[in-house]
Amino acid sequence: MFKRLFGRERNNRSITNALYAEIVAAARQPFFYSDWDAPDTPLGRFEMLALHMFLFQHRMRDESGVSREIAQILIDEFFAEVEHSLRDLGIGDMGVPKRMKKLARMYYGRTASYADALERDDRPALAAALKRNIRPDSESWPQVDALAGYVIEADKALAAQDSEAIQAGTIRFPVAGAA
Repeated sequence: MFKRLFGRERNNRSITNALYAEIVAAARQPFFYSDWDAPDTPLGRFEMLALHMFLFQHRMRDESGVSREIAQILIDEFFAEVEHSLRDLGIGDMGVPKRMKKLARMYYGRTASYADALERDDRPALAAALKRNIRPDSESWPQVDALAGYVIEADKALAAQDSEAIQAGTIRFPVAGAA
């Protein structure tokens, strides 16, 4: 269906590449690391990318057809990039599958807790989940409430974006710290 709608595979790839690039750019906003104290480590960057991938997937959750296919392609791309990153970090062929299973469990566990908090409009629960996942090494993380506010804002901003625009490769995340 995806190929029928857009005609050529190259167009499909440019659309998903554009969406994935926006998700990655949103996750790499320097403000998360410099002002909100997200760990600027491989695991910290995974957490921020996983959070933004969750936000995209959460936006697409009730969609069908082409939108659902795009969402699947992007989650597949996310896990392919995670696997590639593990290999770049020097993890050998024998260790990659085990770590991928662990990272997949981590991702899906996070998405469940983030979605639950967003759907209940429970900012304290969202902040607790973010702290537990992103900064488990810290007793306190004063900036987590600001990050929770960003996640709520991003969820609302993504929900307001037109499905056709997303299907054409355009999605916009808020600027961290702008509010």
